[in-house]
Amino acid sequence: METTFLIICATVIVLFLMGGTFYLFLKNKKISEQNKQLLNENKTLEGKLNAIELDSIKYKINPHLFKNILNSIQSHAYQTYFSLDKLGNVLDYILYETDKEYVSVKEELEFALNLIEINRLKLSPLFDLQVKNKIKEDHPFYTQELLAPMVTVDLIENAFKHADIQSSDSFISITFELKDDLFILTVANKISSKPAMKKSNSGVGKENMKKRLDIIYKNCYTFDQFTEEDVFISHLKINLFEYKVKVLAAG
Repeated sequence: METTFLIICATVIVLFLMGGTFYLFLKNKKISEQNKQLLNENKTLEGKLNAIELDSIKYKINPHLFKNILNSIQSHAYQTYFSLDKLGNVLDYILYETDKEYVSVKEELEFALNLIEINRLKLSPLFDLQVKNKIKEDHPFYTQELLAPMVTVDLIENAFKHADIQSSDSFISITFELKDDLFILTVANKISSKPAMKKSNSGVGKENMKKRLDIIYKNCYTFDQFTEEDVFISHLKINLFEYKVKVLAAG
């Protein structure tokens, strides 16, 4: 009897231990599954948070990109507007002022500066274009109509046409002066090392300019063109006072 009782007790203990072990196994499995589920949920939540953060960054980037594009467009639009405005001024001058026998220094200067800005579009932003306006608006001859319309155009156009714009040390220098009784235009440019294309009408512009100056100003002007090393220089002087006296005497 005692042996049987011991066997029964041992069996009960074993069954109890087996039941406890099985319970712990199930409990551990459940906890493991819960942990796995929590881990998956954390990964999902982390993915959502990352997506939200990326979207936030994206929405921060896009407006900046959009603004940069707008700034670029605005820059080109301004350049286009600026160029068209200068071109409009030049065309107005050609259409309405060149019919006049004479224009003022003020009018011719404004035309020349607009023409230079249009020609500037051909050049690299790094090109050395020097424009010096030494004319003072309070000069007595500033508003008097004593200049032939477009008397400055040939010298300016030739500088842009013949300058060595590809060379890193090239330059164009244009200086306007109203000094005492003289209107002075000095244009200098580095000569291109490439030979200029020969045209059947080459040199006609210079000849026509000299003929025009001879007819209008006679001996009241000087016009010199010369080369110093690799720099071509044009120098025009018109004595406005002397010419005005002759006009008044003739009239």
